[in-house]
Amino acid sequence: MTGTDKTALRADMKLLREEAHARDPDAGETLAGKFPLKLLERYGPIVSGYWPIGSEIDPLPLMEKLAGAGAKLALPRVEDDGEMSFRLWSPGEPLEERPFGLKEPLESAPRTQPTLVLVPLLAFDKMGNRLGYGKGHYDRTLLQIRQDGRVFACGLGFYVQMLDELAAEPHDQPLDWAMTERGSVPIFMMRAFAGDDGSDGGPSAA
Repeated sequence: MTGTDKTALRADMKLLREEAHARDPDAGETLAGKFPLKLLERYGPIVSGYWPIGSEIDPLPLMEKLAGAGAKLALPRVEDDGEMSFRLWSPGEPLEERPFGLKEPLESAPRTQPTLVLVPLLAFDKMGNRLGYGKGHYDRTLLQIRQDGRVFACGLGFYVQMLDELAAEPHDQPLDWAMTERGSVPIFMMRAFAGDDGSDGGPSAA
């Protein structure tokens, strides 16, 4: 897929997501209710979420649910060098207003390495390919964590954001699971059925 094709697809998927959000602004609550806590039991205890912007499905109800089940929460922060770190955060703690409408933990918040990462997206497919915003923050950071140890990447989105197939590039880091308002998409199982040996850093490396 060319850069022009990706730009057009991002625009189309953003519009589709905006329509889904307008139809169901409480989808984040529904998603949280369907999230299997077995994932936290297996891949916790440190969970990075994200502060929603625009029409992103709201992860905060899920984060509150996971915190209530014993998770330690974190949020991403884009550092001055353009790379992304994860900082420990609890509901009610202050956040800093950042570019592009982002709200991120203060620079003084402790760094951490999450074991379960909730990932925003514009689109995804059943093999775990993800269309993000083009900055590569999650791809680079997930790659680094997977090289260092274990991490489980769970994409959050509306059901309409799931496509039959997305083109993957060598630097793309696949999702291991996805959640929509309709329930779970067990991506790593689908990859296993398709003959993937898990060498991409999925749960087999966790």
